[in-house]
Amino acid sequence: MQDAPQGTPQGGVQPTPGTTPVKPHRGGAILALGIIGICLTCLITGIIAWVMGKNDLAEMSAGRMDREGYSLTQAGMICGIIGTFLGILSSAYILFVIFISGMLGVFG
Repeated sequence: MQDAPQGTPQGGVQPTPGTTPVKPHRGGAILALGIIGICLTCLITGIIAWVMGKNDLAEMSAGRMDREGYSLTQAGMICGIIGTFLGILSSAYILFVIFISGMLGVFG
């Protein structure tokens, strides 16, 4: 792999003259975290995708982050929201089953 020339940002994209360089988007990572949050009903990855997506969309709107990954970031944030709510629902269901089982004397 070739190294980027001196003065080129890490992503290899040269900013147009007179503009400030923008940060690269993290849409793929946010989408992956959101999908993991849905598939595993994992609260942690869902919340991380939700928060990262919200922050990155704000950065994109302000022009400080590459807007090319807007749709990936938005989809990842939505998946994170869904994964978070699924995680909350499954946790509530598990607690409910444990409570009912305890009330009925199943465990002892």
